[in-house]
Amino acid sequence: MSLSNADEALIEAARKAAQSSYSPYSDYPVGAALQFEDGTIVTGTNIENASYGLALCAETVAVAQAMAQGKRSGLEVVAVTGPIDRGDGAPITPCGRCRQVLNELAALGGTDPRVLCVGKEEVRVVLLSELLPHAFGPDHLA
Repeated sequence: MSLSNADEALIEAARKAAQSSYSPYSDYPVGAALQFEDGTIVTGTNIENASYGLALCAETVAVAQAMAQGKRSGLEVVAVTGPIDRGDGAPITPCGRCRQVLNELAALGGTDPRVLCVGKEEVRVVLLSELLPHAFGPDHLA
């Protein structure tokens, strides 16, 4: 599957965000970029903490940034990048916590965004609902 120019630009935004990573413990910078239906792109990067459980993933930071900007709907695409010189080069996917955080934002706007999971030589494109089937969301509390 070939990527659109918009997808390539979103991946580049995620890679640029990863350059601001604070990852002294894992040395694994991650970048995330969210694209909304109005064309807005919001990015985030991982921020680690000496108390490991307090670390923030790139996707969570991007969602927090988007929410702080008043974005509550229209999430269409998410790109997630990591270092291409580590591990087996396979595409990285959001962790379970980030899948849930992304689902909350997507559910608010009734979307099922595509997630671009970027690896060294492959970009795996999946729907968020495929990454988090049977997700718990705001509708469960109504």
